[in-house]
Amino acid sequence: MKNLFILSSIVLFLSCTQPKEKTFITDASCGQCQFGLKSQKGCDLAIKVNDKAYFIDGAHIDDFGDAHDENIGFCNVVRKVEVTGKVEDGRFKATSFKIAKK
Repeated sequence: MKNLFILSSIVLFLSCTQPKEKTFITDASCGQCQFGLKSQKGCDLAIKVNDKAYFIDGAHIDDFGDAHDENIGFCNVVRKVEVTGKVEDGRFKATSFKIAKK
């Protein structure tokens, strides 16, 4: 019985310490060109969560058209997106990413 209690406590603790996925309506753009991130070279997609920019895994900067397009490209424009995921190891791990409707 004591072992069952200990095992249950460990499982509960581990499930509480894992970051939970959340859905955000937030800004997305090129981390280097628009958000000033310098930890990577080139142009990479990033989002802002609580006013902090994070590079994103799970979506690519060219998935939504040419990143350097003057009107919609993430290197030139900050766009509103709906994104689901969690911050992990200093990056945002996305399970869903879509351009928010205006």
